[in-house]
Amino acid sequence: MAAAGALAAQTVPDDPQQTPDNSGLNLPSNLQIFGKVDPNVRKATAIVNDSVITGTDVDQRVAMILALNGYKPNAEELDRLKLQVLRSIIDETLQIQEAKSKDVVISKAEIDQSLDRIARNFSKTRPEFLEYLKSVGSSEQALRRQIEGELAWSRLLRSRVAPQVNVGEEEVKAIIKRIEASQGIEEFHLKEIYLSAPPERQREVVAAGQKMIEQMREGAPFEYFASNFSEASTRAKQGDLGWVRLQMLPEELQSAATQLQIGQIAGPVEVPGGFSILYLVDKRKIGVADPRDARLNLRQLAIKFPEGTTQAQATARTSEFASAVQKIQGCGGVAKVASEIGAEVVDNDSVTVRQLPPQLQDILLNMQIGQATPPFGSPEEGVRTLVLCGRDDPQGAALPDPEQLQAQLEEQRVNLRAQRMLRDLRRDAVVEYR
Repeated sequence: MAAAGALAAQTVPDDPQQTPDNSGLNLPSNLQIFGKVDPNVRKATAIVNDSVITGTDVDQRVAMILALNGYKPNAEELDRLKLQVLRSIIDETLQIQEAKSKDVVISKAEIDQSLDRIARNFSKTRPEFLEYLKSVGSSEQALRRQIEGELAWSRLLRSRVAPQVNVGEEEVKAIIKRIEASQGIEEFHLKEIYLSAPPERQREVVAAGQKMIEQMREGAPFEYFASNFSEASTRAKQGDLGWVRLQMLPEELQSAATQLQIGQIAGPVEVPGGFSILYLVDKRKIGVADPRDARLNLRQLAIKFPEGTTQAQATARTSEFASAVQKIQGCGGVAKVASEIGAEVVDNDSVTVRQLPPQLQDILLNMQIGQATPPFGSPEEGVRTLVLCGRDDPQGAALPDPEQLQAQLEEQRVNLRAQRMLRDLRRDAVVEYR
């Protein structure tokens, strides 16, 4: 009796619309929760098979992610990010441990090389970059640990999993033949975030995915979430799947991909083992020349607003710029107009239509040589226009390169095996929270 009182059972209210148990766990329909779980309690330390992850490890990783992505979450988003980062560091720890057990060890020199490359990407030397990390509340150790995890897991997959994945020459030839027979069918350049979801966490994962999508639609970069939250091997490439055809996608994702327009996001879409979020970068038709592959010769005029420019001054300057643009008569007149209004001129003769923002693509496709786009830009980056000086239309579309196709198929299969490996590592791990 005393024991029953101490358990303080909480009964789920009766619900005639209650969702049936589809988890395969044979859960009771009228279950009771014994005890309480406070979602606001955060454990400071996790011990993963004797490896310690501290609250400082999590905080420094979060600070690094936010600084390098230029993202500022609200309090609720920050709490969610900390939980996700803890899970990511736990996975990372399991991956490093598994790699070491298979004699895959990443040397200090290899991590140093990656540090130098990352620093160069931010136009800094390694000491400058490490000082920057320190200034935003992170540390060199936080980045080193992440690099070690990514390199160790990648090498383990290459040495132990990739050799077991066999995509034969005949299989590739058969696919190319189907492509030849499928001329005109669309291909999709997609990015994906994959979130694993065991039955007991499905609702939580769906809610987290929906929140990510909301933040992306408000301006947060897809690549930020793909690099930090995706559990697919494409995480290292910011979720980039490259160019794929529908038949190369899981059946659940095919419908979502066909409904997307360039720049749109779909999901969370339920797939085996979890949920996926898709982002459509671009699309094209197989074996058909795409007008957006046309190579353009462009001349850009740009004006910038000095610091302290008022809204009224910016509006007046933009109006002056727009009036001047309307007077442009071919690319030969650009230099004169630029000198009259103090604009900068930049030439580019090797850009394709598809490399430009979607908002400009349709405009340029319908322009004649010598015409200029309407002014575009922002108060922070200035206002500009593009003048079309020349255009070379594509002659035809080539079939996929067999080697690239083979590599893409192999990567997809390695990715599937990697997900299974990580799932097994989680299942066997001993994780203690303190």
